[in-house]
Amino acid sequence: MTRPGQHMAAEIAEQPEVLAGLVARRAEIAEVAQVIAHRPPRFALLAARGSSDHAALYAKYLIEVMLGLPAGLVSPSTVTLYGARPDLRDVLLVSVSQSGGSPDLLEFTETARKQGALTVAVTNTPDSPLHRAAELGVNIGAGTERAVAATKTYSATLLALYLLIDAVRGGDGSAAAELGPLAEQALQAPVQRAVDRYRFVNRIITTGRGYSYATALESALKLAETSYLAARAYSGADLLHGPVAAIDEDTAVLAVTGTGRGGAAMQDVLKAVAERGADVLALGSAADDVPAALRIPVPAVAEELAPVLEVLPVQQLALGLSVARGGDPDSPRGLLKVTRTR
Repeated sequence: MTRPGQHMAAEIAEQPEVLAGLVARRAEIAEVAQVIAHRPPRFALLAARGSSDHAALYAKYLIEVMLGLPAGLVSPSTVTLYGARPDLRDVLLVSVSQSGGSPDLLEFTETARKQGALTVAVTNTPDSPLHRAAELGVNIGAGTERAVAATKTYSATLLALYLLIDAVRGGDGSAAAELGPLAEQALQAPVQRAVDRYRFVNRIITTGRGYSYATALESALKLAETSYLAARAYSGADLLHGPVAAIDEDTAVLAVTGTGRGGAAMQDVLKAVAERGADVLALGSAADDVPAALRIPVPAVAEELAPVLEVLPVQQLALGLSVARGGDPDSPRGLLKVTRTR
């Protein structure tokens, strides 16, 4: 007999090994990066859905900051439903999908390649249709994921994207060398107090800036799909442009606060939500340095790699809240492992 969340818990625990294995394979990813570097694009597009969409947003920051190229997230329906055929000559398209099985991403990738784009598939399934459709492929190598909620495939996708983009600019991935041991430390974070405090909450706001905005988005998704919370993610900047008015003493706020520029930019956000009486859970490498009801510290690492570690205690929180609320995150209602959209 399986216990609630058994698969999710096991896969969360696998991540230090998965991440260390991916770092060890960075030369393989660098070979793909060399092809991109030899065919420099005018700009980059990213195609993804669900958790992979959050990883794609993270990659957008990496591309714009580390490569100095404009980057955008595509709307697959412009091609699949409306029949658009954009001119994509000298454009890099990175399609991100853990399963590689979403029909809309497959169709968009096939069309983009015909329209002149250099296409790269980043997946956990090297024999998938998406992987075969793209000119180049990166296998994140996370192994089979049985839980419906993505955990190890999400963090591995983040790291694979970092290693790819770092290699395009000529980097050797050395900044990520210790991510395996650091992930082990991150998984020792004190999460149970947060589970106890928020198990009866009905709505939660998640927020972050810069690279960590992806963590805020993934946090909201994980809490919604496992614990059925009304979770909404905002960039810290967007939160101050109106939504902060809806925050009061009955609102829980998960604020991702790192030691880099994005974390520093969260100071005004934290001040504003504190003035509204929100119950703040600070998570990140700067969690101990900000005003909050509870804190979940995460090991410090280069800011562009922080999302790989930040998401680990979030996954534990989502698992713990789901079980504490009487649910089973391995069997969330109405969800399947692969969602097929067009």
